[in-house]
Amino acid sequence: MAITAIDVPRRISRRPSAWKAVLGTAEGRVGLCLGLLIVAIVVVGPLIAPYGPNALGTGPSLAGPSSAHLLGTDELGRDVLSRVLAGGRTVLLAPLAATVLAFLIGGTSGMFAAYRGGLVDSGVSRAFDLFLAVPSLLIVLVVITRVGTSWPAIVIVVAIVFSPRAGRIVRGATQAVVGNDYVAAARLRGESVWWVLGRELLPNAAPAIIANFCLYLTYSIIFVSTLSFLGLGAQPPSTDWGLMVATSREYISVNPWATVVPALGIGSMAVAFTLLGDAMIRHVSRRIGAGGGDV
Repeated sequence: MAITAIDVPRRISRRPSAWKAVLGTAEGRVGLCLGLLIVAIVVVGPLIAPYGPNALGTGPSLAGPSSAHLLGTDELGRDVLSRVLAGGRTVLLAPLAATVLAFLIGGTSGMFAAYRGGLVDSGVSRAFDLFLAVPSLLIVLVVITRVGTSWPAIVIVVAIVFSPRAGRIVRGATQAVVGNDYVAAARLRGESVWWVLGRELLPNAAPAIIANFCLYLTYSIIFVSTLSFLGLGAQPPSTDWGLMVATSREYISVNPWATVVPALGIGSMAVAFTLLGDAMIRHVSRRIGAGGGDV
C-alpha cells in the first residue's frame, strides 16, 4: 500500500510553543524586555538625539553631565548622548546581517549534508573543520587588508568566520530529526530535496537552530565591537559603540560616561540575546527530555 501523508503522524504536539516557553521563564522575559529596549533605542534613538551625532563644539570638550549635555561631551565637544543614541544601529544591524548570512550559508550546507549523509556529509564536515582550524583574527586581517573596513566587508568577514560554526550546529540539529518517519515518507512520495529540507527538516530543527542563532548573534555583536575597538571595524567619525569606547578610554578619568555608557550598551545587547538563547535551549532540552523529537 502506498504511503501517503496520513500514514505518518505529523508534528502534532500539545507541548507549549517556543514563544510561550520563552515567556514562561524569567531569563526569557528579561531577555525579551532588554532586547526590545535595545531595538527601541536603535530605531528611535537617532530621531530623538538632541544634537547631530558628529556636530563639533556643541559644548566644552570633555565636559561632565549637565542640563545641556546629559552625558557630557567628548574630546571634540560632541554630545555623548546623541552619539550613543545614534550608534546602536551598527552594533546591532551589522552583526545581525552577518549572523543571518552565516546561518544561510553554513546552515544550508550543514542541513543538506546531514540529509544526504555518506560522502557528502563527510566532505562538508571536513570543510567545516578546515575553516575552524584557521584563527578567526587571521581571516579578518586577510579579508580586511584586501577589501577594506567598509560595513559590507565587515558583514562578509564575520559571516565567513561564523559560517562553519553555524553549519555544524544546523547539521547536528538536522541529524536529530532526519531519521524520523515523516522524512522517510516524504522521500517515498518523491518530494524534492529542497522540499524535504524546507518543509520537513527545517521546521522540526528550528527550535535548536533559533536557540543557537541567538547565542551566535551575541558572539557576533561582541566580535564586531571588538573589531571596531581594535580599529579593524568602524572608523572615525562613526558613532559605533565599540569605536566610542576605544576613542574615549584615554579620557575616562575626565568624563567616564563617554566610555561607560556605550560599553553598557554593548553588554546589554549581548546579555539580552544570551538570555533569549538560554531560554530557547532550555525549551529544546525539555522537549527532547519529554521524548519529543519533532515540533
